[in-house]
Amino acid sequence: MAFRIGVLALQGGVAEHAAAVRAAGAEPALVRRPEELAGVDALILPGGESTAMTKLLAISELAEPLGERLRGGMPAFGSCAGLILLAAEVDPPDARTRNYGAIDIAVRRNAFGRQVDSFEEDLDVPELGPEPAHAVFIRAPWVVRAGPGVQSLATVAAPDGSEPKIVAAKQGNILVTAFHPELTADIRWHALFLSMARA
Repeated sequence: MAFRIGVLALQGGVAEHAAAVRAAGAEPALVRRPEELAGVDALILPGGESTAMTKLLAISELAEPLGERLRGGMPAFGSCAGLILLAAEVDPPDARTRNYGAIDIAVRRNAFGRQVDSFEEDLDVPELGPEPAHAVFIRAPWVVRAGPGVQSLATVAAPDGSEPKIVAAKQGNILVTAFHPELTADIRWHALFLSMARA
């Protein structure tokens, strides 16, 4: 049976993630209900708005099954809001947002500012090879704390001139980006996730 990568289809760039998965060589499956989650081998959590996604997970009865699958070792890739959901905590705390603790990081929501502060930047990502990775940041978070088992994959300069902020990381079979790789033609992030998930 083909390896199936689920795309959480509640909000955000669902079609774009599915297209990137297909281009990277796997079969995407849209996940809106618990029975659909049960049928996938790994899951992508797209961007969107983390508090809204928390509500939608509850409404769709996916919140608890998703937690069970993540605790059971299901590979997952979260972009932007997906990063926030997979993180261990939000700093400062926000009770409106579910944090599954799949990766040992603390994140700051909307860290780069509001929608008008959105930007694009080329990132140096050795994990993906010598070519820079173009990144689209939209109301993006950043990582404020990374545990000892977390590998930073990319950083950007902070707007206030403080130390560079982690915007992509992995731990075990969990991959997160603060930006939206699905909004570019670069499928290397999805290919990396496929290799992590299949391993």
